[in-house]
Amino acid sequence: MLTVGEVHTSLLQHSTALTQEQSSEVLGLVEGEVVLTSRRPSLYAVSPDVRTGVDCWLPSARKRQLRGVGAVVTRAIITGGRLVQASSVIQVVAGDRRQPWSHYLANPGVLETVGRLDAADLTAGFLHGNNADVLNLEAITGRVLDGVQMSDLLDRHPPLRAARTRLRWTAQVDQQPGRAVSAVVTVDSPTLRTVELVVGPQDVPAAVAGLCEDLALHDWLLTMLSSLVEAAVTRPASGQEHIERLRPVLEHLLHLWLPGARVHPRLRPIWDRLEQVPGFSRQWKSSVNWIRDQISVNNMALLRDLADRVAVKQPCGR
Repeated sequence: MLTVGEVHTSLLQHSTALTQEQSSEVLGLVEGEVVLTSRRPSLYAVSPDVRTGVDCWLPSARKRQLRGVGAVVTRAIITGGRLVQASSVIQVVAGDRRQPWSHYLANPGVLETVGRLDAADLTAGFLHGNNADVLNLEAITGRVLDGVQMSDLLDRHPPLRAARTRLRWTAQVDQQPGRAVSAVVTVDSPTLRTVELVVGPQDVPAAVAGLCEDLALHDWLLTMLSSLVEAAVTRPASGQEHIERLRPVLEHLLHLWLPGARVHPRLRPIWDRLEQVPGFSRQWKSSVNWIRDQISVNNMALLRDLADRVAVKQPCGR
């Protein structure tokens, strides 16, 4: 059994964090269906599922022509009132022949092949191919995220500029009992990550998708922070200009770093291994401490300059 998915992550295009009620209104993508919300460990809101029917060729590393039919399930998520994600997932199963659309719509999140399924070939083609004429989760996911960002409730004035990132993933089920879950994470470009997972038969697609959403969110935070730090140390500018670029991280995003907080316990060992190598939290804390030090040094310089100017204006003693 094979599940594939894609997660897009971006800063919400709004000047302030949304309240939980505002997040629910923004995520009302399907009329009449409920937006799920949570306040612990941080504000969290999830839209109803958006279903997109597909009847297309499937990705193939060996350029095979294999047809797939089904309904992709996409949801949008707002975390902390600040970060927005769109996440698409579909489980690929071997089918026999083309069924009526009613059959596929009754089983959302499942894509049936019309022909023999080669899971390894599809995995390689999905993760590393770039053929737009096959199953295109990038377009489906991006369209849902764009719809959220165009909400009339958003003022289009975010506190900082940051690129949208994409995480593309596959999860192959290993039927061997007792097999530990595993993940191979690859940085394909500044804005694209691929994750190849091996999970157990008890790990449902929703839990695996939740893990990938959590990975994508924290990867976006770390990518954004790293790019700001790099710009601060490589671009010529005054200390105050650098501080104005860095300060929004501490004011708006620092509290969102909670890796693994919403990940299913059986899948949390994947996060534990990523914390060891490459050490996501170590890199995050190091960068945050560097920013704090820069702000402290700049504030001390401003205070010293202010004290010098006050001393010059003091009248001379008699």
